[in-house]
Amino acid sequence: MTPSNSTALERAEKLIAVIPDYPEPGVLFRDIAPLLADGEGLRVVIDAMLEPFAGTYDVVAGIEARGFLLAGAAAIAAGVGLVPIRKAGKLPRPAASVDYALEYGTATIEMHDDIAPGTRVLLLDDVLATGGTIAAARDLVERIGCSVAGVAVLMELDALGGRSVAGHDDLHSVFHA
Repeated sequence: MTPSNSTALERAEKLIAVIPDYPEPGVLFRDIAPLLADGEGLRVVIDAMLEPFAGTYDVVAGIEARGFLLAGAAAIAAGVGLVPIRKAGKLPRPAASVDYALEYGTATIEMHDDIAPGTRVLLLDDVLATGGTIAAARDLVERIGCSVAGVAVLMELDALGGRSVAGHDDLHSVFHA
């Protein structure tokens, strides 16, 4: 990383607001809205998320909901397609679904099978906490006959140990907290 990229990433990280006790007491929510609103900051983090995986993926998959925002920008920057991974009940024709544990509850995610079997998918999300969402997304991609080329997250919450659940060999985190 060049010094100018390092400075730009430091600036971008400072744009992420920390909201205590949201969505419930004891959780420190990372609000990326200020970062998304800053064109320079958004561009530098998208580039940082994609860089380790250049040439290894055919599409990006964004995990609902904030992962969609990052994945949309990443897909355009990389010149590839976008596949949404949605919460249960949001897709008109889900091909696969997986239940998983969150830091503060449980959830289900779903995915269409609109991409060809064997497609290499780069998973993108905003925060890696306990790792359940990423692990479930990996399962979904494989269930529809595709492969996970890697996982990029904007921020990893190291103390929650999600890397061990999500898989670590192909996991790239731009920021750590």
